[in-house]
Amino acid sequence: MPAISRREFFEKSAAAAAAAGFVSAAARKLHANPLGLPIGSQTYPHRQRIRDGDFAGLCKDMAALGVGVLELCSPGYGEFASLADGKQTRKMIEDQGLKCPSAHFTLGELRNRQEQAIAWARDIGMTQMGTASLNGQAQNGVTTMDVVKRVADEYNRIGETAAKAGMQQFLHDENFEMAKVDSRLVYEVLLELLDPKLVKMQFQMSAMRVVGDPVMYFTKYPGRFVSLHLQGVNLNPPEAAPAPAGGRAGRGGPQLAVGKDSVDWPKVFAAAKTGGVKNYFIEQNWDLTVQSVAYLKTLNV
Repeated sequence: MPAISRREFFEKSAAAAAAAGFVSAAARKLHANPLGLPIGSQTYPHRQRIRDGDFAGLCKDMAALGVGVLELCSPGYGEFASLADGKQTRKMIEDQGLKCPSAHFTLGELRNRQEQAIAWARDIGMTQMGTASLNGQAQNGVTTMDVVKRVADEYNRIGETAAKAGMQQFLHDENFEMAKVDSRLVYEVLLELLDPKLVKMQFQMSAMRVVGDPVMYFTKYPGRFVSLHLQGVNLNPPEAAPAPAGGRAGRGGPQLAVGKDSVDWPKVFAAAKTGGVKNYFIEQNWDLTVQSVAYLKTLNV
């Protein structure tokens, strides 16, 4: 074996260490991202920081934590009004190496100012636009099938306009979607009435004790689900407490970190491939977000 100089030895050692570090980083990245997708966070639980003008700081903290993508709420949500300049908002996001493929919009924005909403989404680089609920109005406390059909038709039209602009419209599940109509869950009826090409679904994990098993939905409706909102869920609580009435993290019921609950997360993520999931967003307060990100980094699915 030919002798090498001290300088050559250190240069080769440094190169080897760099290569090992690169492989190690790649391996960490592979195992840190379930479904091969970056870990995401919905910003609604952190809206006070945005209201206080610290969106750039929030982006920096998210990136340091290991989050790769954000989901925003539109300026139609009062706390997000400071993000009305889409191009400036995009710069703050991308300055931290993050992306923002998705946002929630108020139903009023989509009904009355859809062109402006699409322009804002495009400025930020989004491809997915959703709303939390179709908010069907019940008569005498009872939701009727006519109401469900009417709001579904309207949302299909909204989805058609979005599609022409290159956007994918989606629907979250909040109070209305968790109600009953003719002894059926409104959410299930909407899955039948909404055009699968024009409207995808975003499954809210904290609602699953009412809406049902996400694995069943992903399997029964392949390709219908574009994203997930993640919260820890105890499927067998000590007391038979009702599921949170609202989908937003922090509304109703105790919040649990992802992985510190009774959900079979590897099974959920495996089925999510069939469902068509392209993004998943933790929607929890900061402490629970930290814990949930740490757990997601351990999954290899």
